[in-house]
Amino acid sequence: MPLGEIVDISAEKYPDKEALFFEQETFTYQRLAESINKLANSLIRLGVKKGMRVGLLLPNSISFVMAYLGIVKCGAIVVPLNTLFKAEELKYILEDSGASFLITSSYFLPVIEEIVFKVNSLSNIVMVAEEVKEGFISFAELLNKGEDIPPSIVINDTEDIAAILYTSGTTGKPKGAMLTHSNLLSNVSSIYEALKCNDKDRFLCVLPLFHSFAATVCMLESLYAGGSMVIMSRFSPEEVLRTIANKKVTIFAGVPSMYAVWANMPKLSLDFSSWRLCISGGAALPQEVMRRFEEKYPVLIYEGDGPTECSPATSFNPIDGKRKPGSIGLPIPKVQMKIVDDNDNDLGPHQTGEIVVKGPNVMKGYWNLPEETHQALKGGWFHTGDIGEVDEEGYFYITDRKKDMIIVGGMNVYPREVEEVLYKHPKVKEAAVIGIKDELRGEIPKAFIVLKDSKEKITEREIINFCRERLAKFKVPRIVEFKESLPKTATGKILKRALRET
Repeated sequence: MPLGEIVDISAEKYPDKEALFFEQETFTYQRLAESINKLANSLIRLGVKKGMRVGLLLPNSISFVMAYLGIVKCGAIVVPLNTLFKAEELKYILEDSGASFLITSSYFLPVIEEIVFKVNSLSNIVMVAEEVKEGFISFAELLNKGEDIPPSIVINDTEDIAAILYTSGTTGKPKGAMLTHSNLLSNVSSIYEALKCNDKDRFLCVLPLFHSFAATVCMLESLYAGGSMVIMSRFSPEEVLRTIANKKVTIFAGVPSMYAVWANMPKLSLDFSSWRLCISGGAALPQEVMRRFEEKYPVLIYEGDGPTECSPATSFNPIDGKRKPGSIGLPIPKVQMKIVDDNDNDLGPHQTGEIVVKGPNVMKGYWNLPEETHQALKGGWFHTGDIGEVDEEGYFYITDRKKDMIIVGGMNVYPREVEEVLYKHPKVKEAAVIGIKDELRGEIPKAFIVLKDSKEKITEREIINFCRERLAKFKVPRIVEFKESLPKTATGKILKRALRET
């Protein structure tokens, strides 16, 4: 079925149930379904046609949810935009996708005015604001004037694109992953089964909704399940924990840096009896962080994984099954995974190679990039670029990204292994390891360290000796740099590209 119908189905079952909570505002399923229909019909009246790309530049909010689903319901393609992007970055994606419309808010007006006349395809801008500047269209007015009936748009769920999600672009310009209605719905139904979701679940979403992790696992999943989503605009550690307790949240989805903060701060004495599970994704979760967090709070973290191109979830440690710290778990229902060598030959247990994925969740391809699409989907399998292995029980492990591998005198060093050791040092809060050029060995490992206490006295030699006791000599960092913080993406992933550039 088309993605936009998930709210209609839940509204039929639970019309008066709270679908969304945001600050002091609450939306029932009935109100949300009506608002999505009104917005979709108003967009059609404005000239939005099936297949058109509509940019979406909004922070976490109820407006984001309405806009996302209103766009896909009228047959258009939503292009979520990173709210941290500067003008040139936004301009590139709007131009590359050929976006005709943009839904944004007055907060982004300075950056929008900087690029609005430079993007030839952009014809209309819808503004979410109390007062709308002349030349822009009022979001509120679209909602007020739209008809509350499902738009009469015929959508082929397996062929028609619902969203173009731009990847982080760590190796060049961002690429737009084309996800069909079927890709996203298939992933949502697989997650529903894997996490044993139900209509009683209440998800807390503090991850940015423009990112595939939050959009699928928090937003679409909660609406599909008939549950509720508590939306927060930013990660304030104590405030998020209080909201989990006060709003009786059952599922929290986060990234390792969030769990690391909670693991290192004093425990809050609150009622967490509703909290049934945590999900960690977006980056590798250090086992030491998992251990310290679970010592403080009565809930387990289930690590999973998945790239944007896979809608994005591909694997989770099984709920109520065997959980293996350090593993990204088992493939979720309907998804296949395996390890291959550089020639795409299958590898057996504990052999290191590239993780490839197959399933109805895998993207249609990259927008306007046929050659890159062909390379990424060789043999019908999506090549993730993750280096990993699988054990005898089918659990997958990521050792690193291909591009992150360090070659020291012909020996492969995977930064993840070194970082796991660094996180075990009692004074280390965060760590990242990259390779830097060395005339003698080709590359050597360099570690960037953030201390738990910035006033703590510690030397480079102490860190190196700590690693020497736990790692083969060629894996030990030769250089250690102490920093007050590490650069991160909007989802909290440590940005190694930025570290390499410095």
